[in-house]
Amino acid sequence: MADVTRDTVAEPAAEEPVEKRLESHRVELTGYCYRMLGSAFEAEDAVQETMVRAWKGFERFEGRASMRSWLYRIATNVCFDMHGSPQRRARPMDLSSPGSASTPPEAALGAALPEATWLEPMPDTKVLPQGGDPAEVAAQRDSVRLAFVAALQHLPPRQRVVLILRDVLAWKASEVSELLETSVASVNSALQRARATLAAEAPADTEPAAPLDEDQRRFLERYVAAFERYDLDALTALMREDIVLSMPPLPLWLQGHEDIRTWFLGTGAVCRGSRLVPCSANGMPAFAQYHPDPEGGHRAWALQVLEIKDGKVTGLNNFLGVDRLFPLFGLPLRLED
Repeated sequence: MADVTRDTVAEPAAEEPVEKRLESHRVELTGYCYRMLGSAFEAEDAVQETMVRAWKGFERFEGRASMRSWLYRIATNVCFDMHGSPQRRARPMDLSSPGSASTPPEAALGAALPEATWLEPMPDTKVLPQGGDPAEVAAQRDSVRLAFVAALQHLPPRQRVVLILRDVLAWKASEVSELLETSVASVNSALQRARATLAAEAPADTEPAAPLDEDQRRFLERYVAAFERYDLDALTALMREDIVLSMPPLPLWLQGHEDIRTWFLGTGAVCRGSRLVPCSANGMPAFAQYHPDPEGGHRAWALQVLEIKDGKVTGLNNFLGVDRLFPLFGLPLRLED
């Protein structure tokens, strides 16, 4: 993970309406809850519950502490309440060995697993501040990457809180100890254990979306052109040799040029003729993928989130739950020609 910085959000003026003061913290709270829960929809639910609890208890709070610290305390408790199941959200690569594209399609795909199994993508607009210092924004992008959020899921909830608040949001140990109602020594111990676990998981370092970067823009244009032409020579030339392709909620994942090329020419040939619409998820370049519809136009099929390192695609994450995901991203379910 890149160097991080304190996530500073100015406290709104005390004379502003309560609803507006609470709402000014929604984006940063959504980012916090998303890192905690690994689910875009659960994060939004957690923030909404936080707002409701804060609104109901505002008269008791007024003047006792900073609103931001108070809201994080509420959000933390809401996330703890939502951690009723010991199951952690994961990526297909966390759950099994890679499949083989040469396996018969009906065996290779596997049955879709429940939604609660998977780490979900999150629109940048819901978790990243607009404008601000470029270094701060870059640090925040880094901390919502799929690989980093997946690694966080290996931590027990309290260690997750400590690591996010200390290493992502740059809170002081004393501030975290006050939020968790524990000692500074306990916070420092939890942080040490959390860092050790994260180091063992070693989340892959990937490049964030860089809309103003001309090299990345040209690279993504080449990717779109190759995919829409279904030119597999040009497409695989943009991929690293050990690229990983996954398709939650299906457990299948593939690794390497040969298997991925075989997949695209076999079962994955339904992607021929697709159109890609750019968007951004988890601080990384993303595309809404639409398959040709026999009745005309194109219909939603997957949200592609690209992991890129040193000018090559290292991960192609295809999230297939489009009926839920596309509305979350403000994307239509159909494109008309």
